[in-house]
Amino acid sequence: MNLQQMQEKFENISELGKDDIRFHSVHDHPFRIYGLFFQDGKFRRLPEAVAKKGHETVLEHHACTAGGRLRFKTDSAYVAIAAKLPNVGKMAHFALTGSAGFDMYVKKDGVDKYVCSLRPSFYITDSIVRMFDFGNREMREITIHFPLYSEVSELYIGLQEDATTAKAPPYAYEKPIVYYGHSITQGGCASRPGNAYPAILSRKYNVDHVNLGFSGGGRGEQAIVDYIAGLDMQVLVMDYDHNAPNAQHLQDTHERMFQTIREKNPTLPVIMMTSTTMPRFSDDRPKRRDIIYHTYLHAKERGDENVYFWDGSQAFDAYHDYATVDGAHPNDYGFVVIADSLEPVLKKALSQS
Repeated sequence: MNLQQMQEKFENISELGKDDIRFHSVHDHPFRIYGLFFQDGKFRRLPEAVAKKGHETVLEHHACTAGGRLRFKTDSAYVAIAAKLPNVGKMAHFALTGSAGFDMYVKKDGVDKYVCSLRPSFYITDSIVRMFDFGNREMREITIHFPLYSEVSELYIGLQEDATTAKAPPYAYEKPIVYYGHSITQGGCASRPGNAYPAILSRKYNVDHVNLGFSGGGRGEQAIVDYIAGLDMQVLVMDYDHNAPNAQHLQDTHERMFQTIREKNPTLPVIMMTSTTMPRFSDDRPKRRDIIYHTYLHAKERGDENVYFWDGSQAFDAYHDYATVDGAHPNDYGFVVIADSLEPVLKKALSQS
């Protein structure tokens, strides 16, 4: 798409100041989207029909693009984005760079390295136009992370008109890790999308992932569980403790969810997590932990060797004073603490997948 065509879509496209720019739809070759699919005019993490069967906040957040990534290779000296965001997440405790921004990584020595935040204006209404200039031409492998708490209906990549483009290599693992959980799983409140703990671990092991964290909506409803059970997964992470409204709800749903998953996926590695920060539930944290641990123990007693338990309180409580934005949701440091603590468990699970 040429500059004139893009100017009709985005008023401020000329501010990029590049006469040799050409825009490409991310739906075209060689671009590839991970962690999302496109349905009825916008990217989604879950089919809308399934989302309607869950808690109301699942429907509210299922089209937020947490965990979404665009990957490609190019020798363009710069990379620009132009995106339409029909629903922008703005919150007092959440940086817009994380809730509504994109961030970009470039592969260096086999590892994705952070390059820049393609951040929205403070006064964003429904679009972002941003660019990063590398200053020289060389072939680079690019990953762009989608916003954590906003919806995206259109995304175009601006490159030099004569730039070469190519597919990025596949991930090291054929199937994705699927994370199911709550607002922290979704990425609240990382300062940018690549700092949510599922994204950190995805880069660490060069593995695809699907983020099914729904702010306020991770409650283990059977319709959502049935959908997850039908996915083709490398590993499943069950991380919805924080959104179970009480211990009895967790008791009623947790082992049932695991058994539903296990029935359809007899050898799938499953990691069961307790919540990291739960000030609202301080009185029943031990009880909730025991419920999750008993799901794990019962599986082990049945001879299941592909289950793993991770106690979030042991990993996080020592850092609580300075690892959250509000006593519950992690800042970037908190997400690194979670990722570093969960990493050896995930490593073991991946080795068995």
